[in-house]
Amino acid sequence: MDGLLARLLVRHAVGRPVDRAEIVALRRLTLAVLPALVAVPAILTLVFGVATGLPIGFALVTALYLLGALVLVSGLRLGSERDEAETVLATIPTDPYEYCPGLFLTLDATGIVRAAGGRDRQMFLSFLREPLSRAFVEQVHVSDRLAFVQALDELRLGADVVVTDLRLDRPVIGLDQAQFLNVRLDMTAVRSDDGTLAGVRAQMLDIEGEMLMRDEVVRKEEEASAAHEIKSRFLAAVSHEMRTPLNAILGFSDILIGEYFGKLENDRQREYVQLIRQSGAHLLSVVNTMLDMSKIEAGRYELMLEDVDLAQSLTECERMLSLQAQTKGVKLTSRLPKGLGEISADGRALRQIVINLVGNAIKFTDAGGAVNIDAARHGNEVTISISDTGIGIAPEKMALLGRPFTQVQNDLNRNYEGSGLGLSLVKGLTALHGGTFRIESRPGEGTVVLVTLPADGSGARAIGETNMVEFPPRLAETGTDLTRGGKAPAHDEAKAKIA
Repeated sequence: MDGLLARLLVRHAVGRPVDRAEIVALRRLTLAVLPALVAVPAILTLVFGVATGLPIGFALVTALYLLGALVLVSGLRLGSERDEAETVLATIPTDPYEYCPGLFLTLDATGIVRAAGGRDRQMFLSFLREPLSRAFVEQVHVSDRLAFVQALDELRLGADVVVTDLRLDRPVIGLDQAQFLNVRLDMTAVRSDDGTLAGVRAQMLDIEGEMLMRDEVVRKEEEASAAHEIKSRFLAAVSHEMRTPLNAILGFSDILIGEYFGKLENDRQREYVQLIRQSGAHLLSVVNTMLDMSKIEAGRYELMLEDVDLAQSLTECERMLSLQAQTKGVKLTSRLPKGLGEISADGRALRQIVINLVGNAIKFTDAGGAVNIDAARHGNEVTISISDTGIGIAPEKMALLGRPFTQVQNDLNRNYEGSGLGLSLVKGLTALHGGTFRIESRPGEGTVVLVTLPADGSGARAIGETNMVEFPPRLAETGTDLTRGGKAPAHDEAKAKIA
């Protein structure tokens, strides 16, 4: 009987081992039901007859037997699972902090360690000298003790949470062991009913990996800064070296064009000399721009602030570029209101800003288009606006504007010449004056460039006090509305100085 019951239980136990107590209980139930298996059919036979009472009696007793066996086995197994769960729970530590990373410390109001726990307790305790019933400040490196005392004092003064980074001293140093351990201590105040500090619960985490990453970032920043400085010095040196032969080329080509020492043989020679003169002038312009940019990057661009008649300066720039606009078939006009007055700025840098912006507008505007110079004064700010009806700028290309040696290339402007330095120089000079720079453009419709400068020169003086502006400048990200046009507000601050 025991073997038969064991086989039945294994078949229905889904692979779990048979419990001996279940076999014993089923055997007893079987022995108790056997008399009823005879008595119940016999009684029903007397009442209903043999043909009806006998099968009904056997079926009834069998059903009751199976139902009782099911209840009995289920009860035994539920009881067994409950006992197993209680056994497992009994083995789980009652302190939940045993499953949390790091080391958990319980400190009293004076900073003395009263309890220690946590998943990584053993690793941290190798850096602590018998921490219980000792002041935790004694475990901290002497240079960081003040930081711990200040954090504890903040908790006393009412702060609920204070986080501080500390170093722990290793009591005994092995051959392959570090003397210090960088940790982050997250301290939470435990207060009494009257609000006074009763104790502190602190979680200590190892941040050695984070400190290594910080050191690596600092090293990379120093390398990048050194490379940037070398590049700036290289550009400045090359620019200076190139200007001397370029001045000679321009001077001698002017002499040849003027035919001061004899006439040229034919028109072909005159054409070639003129091309030499134009190419040299263009190269000198690029070299001068590179030199100015290298000065800004190296912090050696010196602003010479003076009182500048704004309307007169803008008119001079218009006259200088009128021939270029006329040659290309572009209408160049200015709309300057009365009362612009004077502003405190570097006159040469101001003209350089306007000439670069107007030159770009003319270059990217086809024949029959128009370029306008506008200005307005609002309180202590002066806004200069250069607008054109040129090819415009695609919104997704806005982020590329202002990067040195970078041009926004597409099918419309791929054939336009230029070094990609003008706009970058404009943004750098604007930043040196403490001004702002903004571009609004729509492809196929035109572009508007707005330069806003402090009229009293206070922006340049403020930057001179901090001795720092950002360079190279980068346009801010455009807005989300990119359906028809793009907008690039403000200039980026950069690491350039005013000497």
